[in-house]
Amino acid sequence: MKRRDFLKKVGLGTAAVAAAAINAPAVLAQQKYRWKMVTTWPPKLPVLQDGCERLAQRVNEMSDGRLQIQVFAGGELVPPLGGFEAVSQGTIECASGASYYWAGKEPATQWFAAVPFGMNAQGYGAWFHGGDGLKLWEETYAPFNLIPRPGGSTGVQMGGWFNKKINTIDDYKGLKMRIPGLGGKVVAKAGGTVVLLPGGEIFTSLERGVIDATEWVGPLHDLRMGFYQAAKYYYYPGWHEPGTYLEYFFNKKAYESLPKDLQHIVDAACMENEQWTMTQFDSLNGAALETLINKHKVQVIKFPDEVLSALRKLAEEVREEEAAKSPMAKKVNESFKKFHKTVSGWGSISEKVYYESIAPQA
Repeated sequence: MKRRDFLKKVGLGTAAVAAAAINAPAVLAQQKYRWKMVTTWPPKLPVLQDGCERLAQRVNEMSDGRLQIQVFAGGELVPPLGGFEAVSQGTIECASGASYYWAGKEPATQWFAAVPFGMNAQGYGAWFHGGDGLKLWEETYAPFNLIPRPGGSTGVQMGGWFNKKINTIDDYKGLKMRIPGLGGKVVAKAGGTVVLLPGGEIFTSLERGVIDATEWVGPLHDLRMGFYQAAKYYYYPGWHEPGTYLEYFFNKKAYESLPKDLQHIVDAACMENEQWTMTQFDSLNGAALETLINKHKVQVIKFPDEVLSALRKLAEEVREEEAAKSPMAKKVNESFKKFHKTVSGWGSISEKVYYESIAPQA
């Protein structure tokens, strides 16, 4: 073979290899991932279910269609409270809910959603992203093959809907109330009967007298659920859930099978939705409260100070009892208490003073 022909063939071969190497990432980048997400929320529930749809849309847009997530409301693919098991087993790739629903799996899960008389939304966000809250959450979910991500907060919730007035702590005795998490355990300690129901079953149970009271979220969702038609009194504040955080969680194998850039896209979309969720509650609850009061003549009542004081004492007992149930719960509780003390010290001379002395009065 002549030297010129040899070099020509070698050059063509080298060029072909180089072209393949250059194009390889583009080919790999076209791999498609199709996931399913299940939630605990009823279909089309504002902010909560809508937020899951928004998350799926944002992931699809940011990944240029490489990762698409099909969202199913509670009961459409698995039972409303079946997401944890389904994602843990890998039959579904991801889910959305609130971590206190999974207390039966591991008591520590309750601290990542709401702690009675605990941190508000701002404190929780700081714990997750500025402290070790998210790291502990990941550690708690790791044995279940799950990776959690904060899903935003409802802010301070309302205290609930009641068909009798709560004048003393004794009024909780015999009360049948839908209330999950640590707050539910406080009500039980006060003598109530706690009923755990998904959102879609609450109104009918309240209307038929299966339960005497319920908490849900706040004015925006309580108005939509029509609770004012089935209960007389709307209490505040939400001592049981002062800053309830929602969650997204992913099957570990499915998440880690994604290329790094898609993992980052999922994380970024979760964090964006975390912020979006809080803004929606802040912007929409006020108008809904006005409608409940002015149009539907709802009686909005503050829990008596004596009742709140008694509930606080019971809440402290419940938290320590629950923390003693597992090493993980004890670890999470200690972190939560320490961080809560730190942020509360700052909040007492910042946010608290602002609302008491500076903010325009309603």
